[in-house]
This record gives sequence, structure tokens and C-alpha cells, in this order.
Amino acid sequence: MSEYFLAIDIGASSGRHIIGWMDHGKMHLQEVHRFENRQVMADGHLCWDMDNLWRGVIEGLKACKEKNMVPVTIGIDTWAVDFVLLDKDDRMIGNPVSYRDGRTTNIDREVYKIIPEKELYEKTGIQRQPFNTIFQLMALKKESSKDLEEAKSLLMIPDYLNFLLTKVKKQEYTNATSTGLVNAKTNSWDKELIDKLGLPQRLFGELSVPGTVVGKLSEDIAGEVGFSSTVILPASHDTGSAFLSVPARDETSVYLSSGTWSLLGIENASPIISEEARIENLTNEGGAFYRYRFLKNIMGLWIIQSVRRELNGSEYVKGKKSSYATGRNYSFPDLIEEAKKCEGFAGVIDVNDDSFLAPVSMIDAIKDYSKKKELPVPQSVGQTMQCVYKGLALCYRDTVRKLEDITGKRITGINIIGGGCQDEYLNSLTAKALGLPVYAGPIEGTAIGNLVIQMISAGIFEDLSGARDCIYNSFDIKTYR
Repeated sequence: MSEYFLAIDIGASSGRHIIGWMDHGKMHLQEVHRFENRQVMADGHLCWDMDNLWRGVIEGLKACKEKNMVPVTIGIDTWAVDFVLLDKDDRMIGNPVSYRDGRTTNIDREVYKIIPEKELYEKTGIQRQPFNTIFQLMALKKESSKDLEEAKSLLMIPDYLNFLLTKVKKQEYTNATSTGLVNAKTNSWDKELIDKLGLPQRLFGELSVPGTVVGKLSEDIAGEVGFSSTVILPASHDTGSAFLSVPARDETSVYLSSGTWSLLGIENASPIISEEARIENLTNEGGAFYRYRFLKNIMGLWIIQSVRRELNGSEYVKGKKSSYATGRNYSFPDLIEEAKKCEGFAGVIDVNDDSFLAPVSMIDAIKDYSKKKELPVPQSVGQTMQCVYKGLALCYRDTVRKLEDITGKRITGINIIGGGCQDEYLNSLTAKALGLPVYAGPIEGTAIGNLVIQMISAGIFEDLSGARDCIYNSFDIKTYR
């Protein structure tokens, strides 16, 4: 009988429970549960609906029992930067604010008065993003310092879910690096930086690496879901897990984790914290086995997802359906077909422009950007989509060229993983823009990377190289040229 392993992979819009097991030398997957992850307004901020999120986790565990697929170990990965504060009684303080909330507006400027941007980058190697945890904490300190004074624990979102399952607190390394508070050379919290910012040192404890056992499901949880299992740390930053699933067998390819965000870069044995890297806003996120993901965060499919919601009438502006609602239910393939009809349209956007992070209307944001830059303003669905698709492909091209310049490596191909690898039109545009082959797959990259750590810990794979060989032989990889 096969041993089952469970990856709970939670993104910004949904979470999935995916069971993995080995059979005849190949890895197999089965999704046993899917649930909505949503944001709500609370106390004037855009927050994660943690009650809903927790229900989704528990219902998924129950689904494993119902399907008679009880996992030996469980690993949770989520997005990065967001966190929960707990008081002395382990009760949550306030609500977990979403990175898309506006509370960090201009906070980076205030932080750079305390520690210059160049010095901060030399310490952490993390790119400047307005929503980085360092800025969120400083925004909280400015708005409600009593919350920080009351807090006894800080847990990133997956750390908190692990705590709810086991009653054990662990701060996982890969997600911690996204905070902008971990020293890139020591792989631990930068105590000097934390002191300089006036943040409580007690919130920052020992960091645990992927493969660390958190603990058994607590008695209460085991009783509720109907089984006992061990929670283990994967690379709990979803990008950290996703990169582990890339079946590349050489060091001349770049990796692209494609979803709501596009994370494009390479793996290194050490961080690159040069001034050129800082200026290009490239980041050095910590990975499993203390590998560094030298990459760029690109706005990604978020823009396409937002446009689709507006067109379908599921996006609300000031409490009303968007004025762009068409009465038609556009699928993603529908949007691709509309884009193809407008391939001659000259409009294009810089997908990383801040105006696309959390606009009231994404379609208006694209139009306004085009007017501001004196570019052709899209007037149809196809033209709007063409602006986005072209912008993504060109951003990928320019990022690869910068990676080549800074690392001195000649890139020979691009490996795309995650849900976005199913977008054949974008894959083709990317191959054409780069003049390089694009290898697309596996689709469930993040869950597979999560499972890889669990399976290495269980002795199924000797190391990451062996796991990647198995992934290559287990899943369909498509090539675009």
C-alpha cells in the first residue's frame, strides 16, 4: 500500500489539498479538496478572512479521511510577507492585513530615513516592494504601536496555520526571508536591523529550515478530522516550493513560477547583493537547502484575472458592478482568442507599474497608463488583453537579459511551472520574445515542490536531484519555440 503525503497549497484566491504518492517510480497527484481564500474589509483595512481560511484547511483534512487517503505527513505553503501577531495567551491581535492593503503607502521612504535603501539591500538582498513585511510592521508601529507592544509572537501565515494544527510555533526560513528582516549572509534574523527599526526582538526567534518536523496534529484536531499525522515544514513560501519542482537538469535555464505573480529567476548557492542587482530590483529569496532564488517579482496573471472579473461582472467598484461588465462570461481561452484578433495593436503596458498593484478598476488603470505614456489606448477587450500579454512577454525578455548581464551566465531556456504554464499563447509569445525554447510544466508546481521536501524527509528521494529526475519522468512537459 502506498504512503500518502499531503500538500496544502494556498494562494491568494484559493487553496488546494493535493495528495501525492509514488507508484512504479513515478509521482502521482490527486486533488482532494479546494476552497476559496478571500479578503474582507475590517477596521478600515483589507484583511484575510482567517476563519474561512482555517475552515478550508480543516475541511480538506476531513476530505482525506473520507477518501481513505490519510497522509503520513502534511506540509503547508502560502504566499509570503503577511503575518499574524499573537498575545501572551496565543490569541490573534487584530486581523491579518493583506499585502494589497494601502497601509504601507510611502512607508518605505520613512524606513529609508532610518536605514538607507542601499544599506538595507546589502543586509537582506530583498527587493523593494511596498508591501514587504518590514514596511507592514513599520506601518503597524505608526498606526497602532500598542499592538506591537502587546504581541508575544509573530507568525507568517503558514506558520500560524501550523500552530493551529499542532500547538507548536515554528518560524520557517524561506518565508521569513521575504520579510526583509533576515540577513542574507547569516540566514538568520538581522538583530541589528530589528533594533534600529525599534521592533520587539522577542518576536523573532530561531528559524527552522524545510524538512523540520513541527509536530503531531493536536488531540483536538486529530479528533475532529479523524486521524493523526505529522506536520512538517516544506518551503512554506509558495515560490520556494514551486522552484523545487522545476525538472531542469542544467544551470543555464531560468525558472518562471507563473500564477497571480510571475517569479522569474535562477537558483544560486550564494546571494547576489551588488548595486546593479539592487537598481534592477532583483531579490535573493531564501530557498530550501539554503539555495537562493535570484529573481524578479513580476505582476503576472493578476492583471488578466482582474480584467476578467470586471468583464464578467464579479468585480465591484464602489459597491456596484464594474461599468465594463459585458453580460458575457469570459473564460481565459476566450480572452486569449480576443487578444489574438488584435495582434497588430501597438499598445503595451509595463506590467510592473505600481498602478496595477491594486487599482479600483484594472481596465481603467490600463487605459490611464496608456494615456499617461502617450501610447495607443485600448478600446476593446482584445486590445486590452494584447497590451497585457505583450507587456508580460517583454518583461520576461528584459528580465532574462538583466539576469544574464549580472550573473555572466548565458541563458539557454526558460522553464515555466504553475497554473500559468497552461497559457499556450503567453508561452508562445515568451518563446518568440526571448528567442529561446520554453518548457512548460508541471502545472501543480508548488504542490509538487511541497511534496518533494516531505518525500526527501521520508527517504523516498535521496536528494533534490533525484526528486527532479522523478518529476521529469512523471509529468507532461510541453516545449514552445
